[in-house]
Order: sequence, then structure tokens, then C-alpha cells
Amino acid sequence: MAELSSNWKKLQAKIKAESAPKPAAPKRTAADAEVDDQTREGPRKRQKQQQNPKQKLARGTSKPSHPKTKSLMGNTQSSKIDPVHPKLGVAPSLAVWAADNDISPASIAEAYGLGVQSNSLLSTDNPGRPNEGLAPNVELGKYVAIDCEMVGVGDGGYGDSLARVSVVDFHGKQVYDSFVKPRERVVDWRTHVSGVAPKHMARARTFEEVQVQIAELLKGRILVGHDVKHDLRVLELGHPGQMIRDTAKFSGFRKYGHGPKPALRVLAKELLGVEIQTGQHSSIEDARVTMLLFRKHKPAFDMEHANRYADETTPKPKTNKGKKTKKR
Repeated sequence: MAELSSNWKKLQAKIKAESAPKPAAPKRTAADAEVDDQTREGPRKRQKQQQNPKQKLARGTSKPSHPKTKSLMGNTQSSKIDPVHPKLGVAPSLAVWAADNDISPASIAEAYGLGVQSNSLLSTDNPGRPNEGLAPNVELGKYVAIDCEMVGVGDGGYGDSLARVSVVDFHGKQVYDSFVKPRERVVDWRTHVSGVAPKHMARARTFEEVQVQIAELLKGRILVGHDVKHDLRVLELGHPGQMIRDTAKFSGFRKYGHGPKPALRVLAKELLGVEIQTGQHSSIEDARVTMLLFRKHKPAFDMEHANRYADETTPKPKTNKGKKTKKR
């Protein structure tokens, strides 16, 4: 993680250097152009004057005028590739540098702000594809975001049972969505909140099938979620703490909570300017909001995470404890 933070700092410094405006060339005056002309034509004039010493300008005669020389500065003095504006893409030289330093395209996109400004994936025109299962032709990167919907089971319906799970990638694209058949008798469907109803169970997948598919998607990837421990609990899955980014625990969001943890809908309103969870929840929408919150504050997330797990990422010095030494 220390290496990730270091790479991020290098990336930001590289972008800043490539994007810095070049100093403007000093304006050339007519006198400067005339001096240049005289410098270039001086040897020729002296040669002519030596050949025809009698041909001299009379005192008081005006000097012949010369057209101003067009400046070539900025066109040929540098072979550096000009940086590309963030809206147009990533500078080729930066892309090559990032590849050499093992920095992912996802980090490049985040550093340039590519796709972060638009909340189009959160619009009502893009509700996702409910119960699709694993999306076809999925090529997952380093990050995934997850959200689950639960129904009430047990005494009084206060227990939780998984009823729907959704996963999106770094860019908010749907990777997985499925309704899940509860393994216990449902006491409270919580439809007004969960959006899950008995009719959805006709084509729902079994818990065991969904659990295996989700475990495969999470393997070796950084998991983004909001109070993600509840999602992992109902999935009955574990995930390394070093590989989790939780928007409910991020210190930068604490000021938006009236309790120990800020609500996802409050963060969406305050930081993204979008309304969510106004009625029935959508796990696809919530996962997208969670990922977008993480992306917009990724450098701060990475720094806080690196500090939290500094002891686990710092190599420990080797000792000879427990090894027997031969007597000479």
C-alpha cells in the first residue's frame, strides 16, 4: 500500500509537470528583427563593401528597410509531446510513463477526472438490468463495488437474509445482479425499502450459487462498499481488511453523519448532488453511488488506508532469532 501511495504521488506530480503552461516567449520588436537581419546579412554587406568601397551610404540617408522575420520559437526547439487536455484523453507520454511504473489505466482515468464529472450512470434512464446474473463479456479491473438488499427473517423479522446482490466496476458499469432465494421463511419482505417482493423469487438464484459467483468476483480485488461488513455478513464471505474501502468509515465523510456513520443517501446528496433512496432502494444504484464517492476522493482514501495499514505493509527486518549458530 505504501507503494500504491507513492505511485499516486508520482502520477500527480507527472500530470502537474505535463499540464503546466509553457512560459510565453518574449515579444520581438522591430529593432530585434532588424538586428537579426543585420547579423545574417553582415558578412554579405562587408564583402560587397570590400568589392565596391566607393558604394557607401551618404550621411543622413535612411537605411533600407527589411521585412520582419517570423518567429520560429515553440515550433522546433522542443521534441516533447504536448500534453492532451483531460477532456480529450491522456497524454501519450504520460500513458507510457504510467505503464513503466505499474500504474493502472483506472488510476490514470481517476487522476485526470475522466468520467467522474458525469452522474449519467445514476439517472433513472439507466436502472440496470435486474436479475441478469453475471454480465456478458466482463473484463474486471482492480476495483468492484457491492451492495445487498435484505429481507426480514426469524423472530419478529428482525434477522437479515440476503435477497438481492449487485456488483459494479470502477466506472459504475453493472457486473452482476441477482435476486436470491432466502434460506429461511421470510417474515418481513421490507418491500417499501428493499424493493424485493415475493414475485421476484420465481426466477431468483439459490444462495449457494450466488455466493460462489460473488466470491469469484471479489477474489484479489479491492472491494468498495458502504458499511460493507453487513453485505459480507449476509453473503457469509470474508475479505481482507487491506482490500476494503468503506465509505461509511472514511474520516473525510464523518461530518455528514448525525451519528457514528453517515447515511449513503446523505453523502449522495451532499457530495454528488443526486437524490437516492427516496422510495424503494436499488442495490445497483447504491453500488454505483458508493463507487462514485470513492472515485471522487480516491487519493484521500488511499492515503488514509496506507496510514492505517502501515505496519502490515512495511517490511519487517530479518532477525536470527530461533536459528542455531554453529560453534567454531
